[in-house]
Amino acid sequence: MEIVAVSACLLGHCCKYDGGHNRNQAVLDFLNRYAQKVIPVCPETAGGLPRPRPPAEIQPDGRVMDNTGRDVTSCFVQGAETEFHRVRQAGCTLAVLKAKSPSCGVGQVYDGSFTRTLKEGDGIFAAGLRQAGVKLFTEKTLPNWEQTKK
Repeated sequence: MEIVAVSACLLGHCCKYDGGHNRNQAVLDFLNRYAQKVIPVCPETAGGLPRPRPPAEIQPDGRVMDNTGRDVTSCFVQGAETEFHRVRQAGCTLAVLKAKSPSCGVGQVYDGSFTRTLKEGDGIFAAGLRQAGVKLFTEKTLPNWEQTKK
């Protein structure tokens, strides 16, 4: 059993940039089977960004900009720090995060052009968790978790 941080949108919380959610039944099933405790996280909401809000992407220079040209880097960084503190305090060893998100993306994020083009890299929050040694998965890579347990 694991203490698991989970992107709140995957749990059905309406915190996605467009005000909706990304509820994922496979993630919920995984949590019911393997989670001792679930810590819902949304760095963007924790950073003070409203719902709904314009979509944002990490730019080549590392800043996070929304599609109106507003620099929202400080909101992303503040929210990541807030949620990182909660996750570390809870003793999380595993995180299931929203794929491709500028906060939570693991291994791939959008490239900053707002053309749905992907590049290698982690979201702001995911990068901090990776550096701290937390095992990272997305809703797309979660089936690989069982293979790591063998």
